[in-house]
Amino acid sequence: MTGYSALPRPGAAPFTERTPRVVAARKLTRRAEREKAGRFLAEGANAVEAALTHALEDGGTVHELFVTERAAAQHERLLATAREAGVPVSPITDRAADGLSETVTPQGIVAVCALVDRPQETVLKPGAKLVVVLVDVADPGNAGTVIRVADAAGADAVVLAGDSVDPHNGKCVRAAAGSLFHPAITRIRDVDAALKACSAAGLRTLGAHGYADTELDQVSFDEPIAWVFGNEAHGLPEHVLGTVDLAVKIPMYGRAESLNLATAAAICVYTDAMAPRRNR
Repeated sequence: MTGYSALPRPGAAPFTERTPRVVAARKLTRRAEREKAGRFLAEGANAVEAALTHALEDGGTVHELFVTERAAAQHERLLATAREAGVPVSPITDRAADGLSETVTPQGIVAVCALVDRPQETVLKPGAKLVVVLVDVADPGNAGTVIRVADAAGADAVVLAGDSVDPHNGKCVRAAAGSLFHPAITRIRDVDAALKACSAAGLRTLGAHGYADTELDQVSFDEPIAWVFGNEAHGLPEHVLGTVDLAVKIPMYGRAESLNLATAAAICVYTDAMAPRRNR
């Protein structure tokens, strides 16, 4: 596909919802098809821009860019970037865009990308300073938001452990707002193996737990840390709390009983990132 024009051919008929390449792309809204094909959809200008930048700067792969006539007019710069990256751009109808979108109001621009997760041995290795571990996190919006937080805080990696959601889920990709392509991401089914890998990489594991004895402002951040967050409804399992180096709670100064996962992760990770960075 290298050398394929990154701008739709003048007068070219746009692909419809029945065009085989659009049909194949639409299947990527399902996890089983994503795993089979090794591809996923990044919808919207933010995600597409991040995907193309990842392709140009970090060796990522964007297989194709689908764009409606309206979106092509709005995002000429992205089409030029696609041309620079050697990515084929295919015009599609609005109805085809609706089929590729999982939102109420499709933006009309969708990239077909290679999966971004990497083997754990290339992600969790000595030298990492800040890592975020999600254990059994079920909501893709929460997972995507935490990935965005991790990116903003300069985290080296995000680990999705246990039964955590697929990071390539459409809602997760949108919530990450382009950050899916920045920190290294790995998936580890075995939670104990994930925690052991963090420890082996020289990371101190801190588990966020609402009933911990140690409060966040009592923690020292003078060594590399892996923050471990649990399921939205149930938190971290007891065996995980017994495995981490330290359980930590966010103090509550008002009457709220708890914080949601994404908010708690933002507070913990940013407290770490903003602390005096000795030995970092």
